[in-house]
Amino acid sequence: MEKLAISDLKHGQVLDFGSLTLSEDDIINYAKQFDPLPFHINKQIAEQSPFKALISSGPQVFNTMYIQQWVPMFGDTVLCGLEINHWKFLAPIYANLPTTCKVTITHLKKNLEKRHVVITWRYEFFLPNGAMAQTADVTVMHKL
Repeated sequence: MEKLAISDLKHGQVLDFGSLTLSEDDIINYAKQFDPLPFHINKQIAEQSPFKALISSGPQVFNTMYIQQWVPMFGDTVLCGLEINHWKFLAPIYANLPTTCKVTITHLKKNLEKRHVVITWRYEFFLPNGAMAQTADVTVMHKL
């Protein structure tokens, strides 16, 4: 996706961040560092869990899309993060299954005097069957 100017963004605008497929190694390596629960780092234990297979850590898909897609597009405009709300883990994300991401601007308030804009970005992650796997609202202050 091409880089967009913050000043051109509109309330309700939807950005398609494409898809992400996490391998078993991706899941295990991330979990070892950030969420070392047995069903994230041990395939045999994961198979005995209610999930019946290895699943990603909750934040992994968000963190990966944020780093790979959002930061290159908007990171140089960030003044500060303000909050994360309504982060919901609705369905497990399994290894080798593509997860798509759409980001909608649900709030946008410009302050021309102070040369900044506050934007709430709603991240939505979908499984191949169309079910929503995860959602989060992230509010960030950007320079204009």
